[in-house]
Amino acid sequence: MEDLRVNLLTHAQGDLLPWAAQVAAAKRFQLRLGQVEEAALELGLMPSRYQRNRQTLSVSEQLKLFRSRVVILGVGGLGGYLVEELARLGTGTLVVVDPDTFEEHNLNRQILASPANLGVPKVDAAVERVGIVNPAVRVIPVRATFSRENGGDLFSGADAVVDALDTVTARMELAHACRDMGIPMVHGAIAGWYGQMATQMPGEDISRHIYPSGKEQRGVETRLGNPAFTPAVVASLQVAEVCKILLGQGRCLNGRMLFLNLLDMEFLDMEFDEAPIASGAAPGDPG
Repeated sequence: MEDLRVNLLTHAQGDLLPWAAQVAAAKRFQLRLGQVEEAALELGLMPSRYQRNRQTLSVSEQLKLFRSRVVILGVGGLGGYLVEELARLGTGTLVVVDPDTFEEHNLNRQILASPANLGVPKVDAAVERVGIVNPAVRVIPVRATFSRENGGDLFSGADAVVDALDTVTARMELAHACRDMGIPMVHGAIAGWYGQMATQMPGEDISRHIYPSGKEQRGVETRLGNPAFTPAVVASLQVAEVCKILLGQGRCLNGRMLFLNLLDMEFLDMEFDEAPIASGAAPGDPG
């Protein structure tokens, strides 16, 4: 590995490592791009693709992100943007879980959907997309439906789990599974102009605050639908929350709920004990 380090330092431009040098090193030493990226970050070199991160994230923080493992449950409206942004951020390993294929009604809002991949499994599209935008990131596709029974295997080694599911039952099971395993979970849901977010940290259980009855299968998304912009906004906020969790920075949303009303451009950040409890008729139910 000493030869690799010398090679990277030789081809660095100041403290930046150009993509071409990263690719050349991977080929020369027969390594994965991710292995080269990790070696560069260990040397204090920032891959040039992340240079605009530098005023926000240090090299050591970028390395911490690269060594992180995040599970994304659902690769639809929210999940596609989660995959895109976490990969571009430099999160090293993404486990993407979804049983579905793309359908025509996905085309209005799901960033990974296109006419060319109708009928293609969503997790396969996620692998392909990350291979285009950041091949150093490892994507583990799991074409399956999340349940309490398979949660242990899906979440093994995870530093955070992101909720992009589309039924209340699954979301409740997710909150309980993450509680039992002590893994941070970031909840997000959308419907029409509206969205909601919350974070569950180890030792907490937010399920009773989000869906107290637990009886609904789907929320008002079935009536309000989802335009192109709502999943992009909520997913971006979820990615910011995941980044904070992975780096141990800032104040997270645990103990409170963020409600988004994009129609009136209102954002309400409310403690659980004062927040209006979401239900099958509340804005921000599953999307």
